[in-house]
Amino acid sequence: MADVESAGAPLLALAPEAYVPGICNIGPAEIARRSRAGHGGVVASLVTFGAIVALAMPAPVRLLVALPAAAAASGYLQARLRFCAGFGSTGIFNFGALGQRSRVSDPESLAKDRARSRQISLASFAIGSAVGVVAALLPL
Repeated sequence: MADVESAGAPLLALAPEAYVPGICNIGPAEIARRSRAGHGGVVASLVTFGAIVALAMPAPVRLLVALPAAAAASGYLQARLRFCAGFGSTGIFNFGALGQRSRVSDPESLAKDRARSRQISLASFAIGSAVGVVAALLPL
């Protein structure tokens, strides 16, 4: 297992779904938080799209739906993958209560986490972009 050190709190006894570099860096509380972020992104996407259509703005303006759609995709991907992109890029993980974090000190583990973070970011961007293009192309 990767070397870890406590970041302000005692190192927690890790659950079976414990930290695995580049694979899993969040536990149930953080997963639920990412899921809620995904839900919020979907609501924001629908509200944005509805407002643009209601205001009869030109179709290219609908591309703006890509921003909240990318946020929704990011939340859902992180929840599904049990991996926080922000934590991965900064070298931390959390399997306890919200706010409890431990630091990754092994350079190889940190490199794996950063690679996974980039994958999630790129996938979120691609999904958001696709949603924006579809919104712009809808014949409304």
